[in-house]
Amino acid sequence: MTFPDDGTGLLAPGWAGSPAAAATGDRAYLAALLDAEAALTRAQAALGLAPDEAATAVTDAAEADRFDLASIAGRARGGGNPVIPLVADLTKAVGAQYGPYVHRGATSQDILDTAAMLVAARTLDLILTELARTERALARLAAEHRETALPGRTLTQHAVPTTFGLKAAGWRSLVLDARDRITAVRAGLPAQLGGAAGTLAAFAAYGAADPLALPAAYARELGLAEPALPWHTLRTPVADLAGCLASATGALGKLAADVLVLGRTETGEVAEGSGGGSSAMPHKANPVRSTLIAAAARRAPQLAATLYGSLAAEDERPAGAWHAEWEPLRDLLRLTGGAARDAAELAEGLRVRPAAMRADLDLTHGLIVSERLSAELAPVLGRSRAKELLSELAKRTYAENRPLGELLAEVAELRDLDLAALADPTQYTGSAAALTDRALERR
Repeated sequence: MTFPDDGTGLLAPGWAGSPAAAATGDRAYLAALLDAEAALTRAQAALGLAPDEAATAVTDAAEADRFDLASIAGRARGGGNPVIPLVADLTKAVGAQYGPYVHRGATSQDILDTAAMLVAARTLDLILTELARTERALARLAAEHRETALPGRTLTQHAVPTTFGLKAAGWRSLVLDARDRITAVRAGLPAQLGGAAGTLAAFAAYGAADPLALPAAYARELGLAEPALPWHTLRTPVADLAGCLASATGALGKLAADVLVLGRTETGEVAEGSGGGSSAMPHKANPVRSTLIAAAARRAPQLAATLYGSLAAEDERPAGAWHAEWEPLRDLLRLTGGAARDAAELAEGLRVRPAAMRADLDLTHGLIVSERLSAELAPVLGRSRAKELLSELAKRTYAENRPLGELLAEVAELRDLDLAALADPTQYTGSAAALTDRALERR
């Protein structure tokens, strides 16, 4: 029994059903390939290298629904890429009169690279929309909780107090970093046009007085950037895509990692708005959005590594390096798009539990402010005596299960100090609120 791959994402809940899934599917790639072919004929017509009627005929014929996707995929094995059978089918669809203007002067890599840039551009636009949703939700959380204290944690242990607002502001800062990198890469995605060996020779042979004008006209037809050179083996555009996508997924992974830790049953400081169920334990509300984002963040670097590895491409067109890019690039676009979708839902629905945060601040019986007490008691007791006293009282807080502030009140030399205030962790968040405000100034 055989099972055709229908691309529904059965084992990929992180991107299944996302806008990015539709934008990167086989049908979307086929449409981009056809868009690239039609734009090439229109660009040649704009420069007088093809009749206007040919441009119209090719554009009209280049409708994805008119082509047998499975047939093209099967026949792609013959030449190692899907452009070859697609050109044959498109030429037939255009008809004898204008068929010769299909793909004229181009090579398969021109079309497939250009289609990849179209797919990437369309997917990045969707990702940017999701990142904007995430940023807005995190900005609201940061502003609302700029003074909500919770334990700061370093190396898994309580350190000193911080605020949830500052934590959310940090998440937002990473999202904005991702947005800026993606925006820059999106603006520079280039068309690809060079012909067989990147010299544009065929276009001159077909009558172009100035072949260098054709890539610019082609890029305008597509809404892509004009390439400075054919980049068949100059793979910076793909490497830049790899970098911005892996960075974005990692940035969202930081948000997910924190939510997973803060949402543990024994911590309970935050919770996803609508957790997922368990097949065996009815009481569970699993942090599914965070889990899927964390999974994407773990996969993205390896996919990016393959794309970076393809920078080492030999000759004027490579054997294998270019081919190795196709699936990892699509997977990376899908992963990032799915993670961005999940991050927006996570941020918009995140439930914050200040009472749990306050309770967790007291888990160490006041020792979470020992740094502050060391600084405040040194002028009164002397630095050495203050350190010795705090070390002794730290042991007693656990042994006697008593708050540090209560033990400090028994020290005669400290009776004139406002020990309750000094031992209050909510009053030792430093500049967290001000830093949150500063972070929120970024647009």
